Amino acid sequence: MRTMFALSLLLLVAARPPNVLHIIADDLGWADVGYHHEAGWRDVLTPNLDALAAGGLRLERFYTHTICSPSRCALQTGRAPIHVNVQNVLPEFVNAKDPIGGFQGASANFTGLGELLKRGGFDTYFIGKWDSGMASPRHAPRARGYDNWLGYWHHSNGYWSHATSNSCPNASSVFDLWETNATTGYDGPARSLANSPACSQGNQNATPCVHEETLFTNRVVQILEARGPADPPFFLVYAMHLVHYPLEVPQAYLDKFTFIDDGVRRLSHAMGNMLDAQVGAVVAALRDANLWEDTLVVFHSDNGGELIFECGGNNWPLRGGKFSNFEGGIRVNAFVTGGALSPSRRGVLDSGLAMVHDFYATYAALAGVDATDARAAAAGLPPHDSLNLWPWLSGASGASPRTEVVIGDTSAETPNGDGATLVGGVIQGSWKLLVGPSNKGFVILQDVLTGPAWPNTSSLLLPLLHSRVCGRVPEVGCLFNLAVDPSETTSLAAQNPALFATLLARVDELQGGVYSPVRGAADPAACRVATGERGGYWGPFLP
Repeated sequence: MRTMFALSLLLLVAARPPNVLHIIADDLGWADVGYHHEAGWRDVLTPNLDALAAGGLRLERFYTHTICSPSRCALQTGRAPIHVNVQNVLPEFVNAKDPIGGFQGASANFTGLGELLKRGGFDTYFIGKWDSGMASPRHAPRARGYDNWLGYWHHSNGYWSHATSNSCPNASSVFDLWETNATTGYDGPARSLANSPACSQGNQNATPCVHEETLFTNRVVQILEARGPADPPFFLVYAMHLVHYPLEVPQAYLDKFTFIDDGVRRLSHAMGNMLDAQVGAVVAALRDANLWEDTLVVFHSDNGGELIFECGGNNWPLRGGKFSNFEGGIRVNAFVTGGALSPSRRGVLDSGLAMVHDFYATYAALAGVDATDARAAAAGLPPHDSLNLWPWLSGASGASPRTEVVIGDTSAETPNGDGATLVGGVIQGSWKLLVGPSNKGFVILQDVLTGPAWPNTSSLLLPLLHSRVCGRVPEVGCLFNLAVDPSETTSLAAQNPALFATLLARVDELQGGVYSPVRGAADPAACRVATGERGGYWGPFLP
């Protein structure tokens, strides 16, 4: 039976690959979905995600990087973060001494995922957060193969204002919303979608006043509604802003959670409920356009929920969160669904290993294109690390091809600083080894478990007060058996010195092959172009 299904699948792919809708949530914690809570839990309200996960294939050991930009660069290039980017520096960063890697995000010499799918005959769209490079047009979504884009360049912006944290002198704000349309030829700031300056979280009655996620959802729905039966297959990445900081959400969602006393938790769960509603609207549009049966839908977060700075994420019962390599920072909610998923894989919970960059080779295989990256090789860049997951996801093979997860880290002293690329650990099977950066005393922050209800009145987390030394000797080593201890409570390094040494040797081996460019510093040209000729909007600033 399995052989017959695999043959049928090959014939299907040869005739016409499925559409692909790839949805990325931002900072969605492990416990920020209802299906990771016991029945009846009221704080988290995600009925659409719960139903999609229940009717699809839940990937319960799906890993990303611990911060935004590296996970997105990994997806777009098929590289493990240690081979493309482990830094969250600003898009304005440039190192003129390195024309290949001296920029924020992914080098323009990597072949992008959108390029592969476009080569395979797909119509390509990207909606939402880019965060993979802004310095020049070569780093933009269009150069990566996406003919249509509505979104923003930075780590985040204001949901109502579209403004970023300002780093430009003599400017009160710099806006971040961009539109690329291959049909009209427009490629520039999305000024027509700007809200009234009076629009804010506290004043949602100004005109116009549209939440940014609503703009994105409306654009996705518009794309789906315009599809015709004779159109080529589509590849649409919807990189949601929700639930990333700032905590801003339409009042109608906030009103559903008046029973929660803690203000941060009330806001964060309202944002999670809005995220759920937007996914529900997109799925409804797929069905209404008769596209569901021919579409593969993938959903995952870019990293774990953020516990610090009053961001409201929760990864219970996993330890830590965003910015930390404990499970709460890198093991994320993920599932695959849609009519293109084999019925045999629906309603299944699978604990096979997978990583975000594995979709590069997976989608290339679906499109019938070679994922080999000659352009990157010519520039001396690492080859892709992606594995084709489709035989496993489809049920044609019994196990995930991934047997190892490589954990990236950085020597940077600040969360969004530049530093050397480090290998922070490795997972093989159920065993996980963590090694902290030597320049930081081998310390890994956020050695903390939250609880089902988080945040609460004592929720201001100070990471320096919750740290653990994960060193290079068993006595202070961090070796966990995730099969029996998913919360990483007890290190077994001292009881298993031989295994500890083997995995440590593997970390050292991997360290020898990292890609570690110096990203540079903020280029004054970025602000000069944004505040000058572009009239207050971020965008490419180099030729």
